Amino acid sequence: MTVHAFADESRHGSTYLVAVALAHPANLRCLRRDLRALLLPGQREVHFKREKEPRQRELVDSIRRMAVEVRIYRRSCQRRDEPARQDCIARLTRDLLDGGAHRLVLDSRSNRDIGDEVTIRRVISGQAHPTQLVYEHLGSTTEPLLWVADTAAWCFNAGGHWRKRISTVVSAVIDLDCPE
Repeated sequence: MTVHAFADESRHGSTYLVAVALAHPANLRCLRRDLRALLLPGQREVHFKREKEPRQRELVDSIRRMAVEVRIYRRSCQRRDEPARQDCIARLTRDLLDGGAHRLVLDSRSNRDIGDEVTIRRVISGQAHPTQLVYEHLGSTTEPLLWVADTAAWCFNAGGHWRKRISTVVSAVIDLDCPE
């Protein structure tokens, strides 16, 4: 069955990762409604890093009850994030194509979105068969499912009890530093 994917990134020290929240199209409307219900008065988006710890726990607990799963793509990086990011984007795009995904939404980084677009087009053009995958960059105020990826990325990169807390929705961790 086809899925829609929503990606956001996190960097902690020399670890860069992209978290991809996967949801079935039939669940999207309910997921968006449930995520918007988590907004506090005056909020336009959930940005996990900016929340206070009790609220962070509440958000993770809510996401754990939703019909969504997350894959983590991890790569080490030194000074520059972009090579690690593009490696993660390339691999997640291949995985989405192999899985028959229909749509990929990435959290917009404004003028830096072009790098993702080049990588995604390169991966798609290397496919032997035509694909139905469409992709776009959106702001996190526009697409609530990006909040799931943001939350999972932050929790996973934070490690410790945060990683353990989000682990029930993490279906795979793909470490790009380790050859398969």
